[in-house]
Amino acid sequence: MTMDPNDSDRLVAAATAAADVAGCVIRPFFRQGVGADDKDDRSPVTIADRTAERAIRAVLAERLPDHGVLGEEFGQERAGGRYCWVIDPVDGTRAFLTGRPTFGTLIALLEDGVPVLGVIDQPVTGERWIGVRGRPTRYESRWPGAIGTRPCPDIGQAELSCTAPEMIEGAPTPHWNTLRRSAKRVSWGGDCYAYGLLALGQIDVVAECTMKIWDWAALVPVIEGAGGRVTDWSGRPLRAGGDGTVLAVGDPALLDTASALLCTGRPTRT
Repeated sequence: MTMDPNDSDRLVAAATAAADVAGCVIRPFFRQGVGADDKDDRSPVTIADRTAERAIRAVLAERLPDHGVLGEEFGQERAGGRYCWVIDPVDGTRAFLTGRPTFGTLIALLEDGVPVLGVIDQPVTGERWIGVRGRPTRYESRWPGAIGTRPCPDIGQAELSCTAPEMIEGAPTPHWNTLRRSAKRVSWGGDCYAYGLLALGQIDVVAECTMKIWDWAALVPVIEGAGGRVTDWSGRPLRAGGDGTVLAVGDPALLDTASALLCTGRPTRT
């Protein structure tokens, strides 16, 4: 499924306008000691999350009033159509609360349930990744970096990343540490920013779980447009209602090995 160029330009313009507005909302709250409320799942939410999502929804409703919207903070509107925007206004609220610029705004478009457009926006550093199915990913930034995952077919040479050790407590298999021991190094933290770094060839593997659709939908077009792959731990395409696992690899040759390690604890499938 490749997007029509005329449609994709219009949709990218809407997504980037929404990211621009969200950034204007978020930046004044950064490192200002804002408080947080705990949601039912004990994850934090701030005024920045809520206000940014409202701003994104307003832009999308103005430009694309027939499209559905699903956001982390305010649920679903206009369900049942072919197109649905999926929003995480501040992916990495814990990083935001502690003043680390590794959070980001995630904006994705699903067509018939499949991610076809994704934006990862870091509003403090000014970095933005734009992925469109069928096109190379774009990276907009004043910082060094060029789009393109790096060749790394050997798991023993791979840089592995995960947001937090406690995330692995919810894993459906007990083998994440086998993957960790097989990789060259592991780095913690990063949230969506780690996936952007994977698209720049700085990280080779990200393996996480307990992920909701708003956590991963925008990542798929960005990473695939940079040459990588994103699946669940079993190597299957991500889908709403899945098991919450996400496996992203820069070099597609790593996918089978990483998936086998996660699922069976062995480096090759049997």
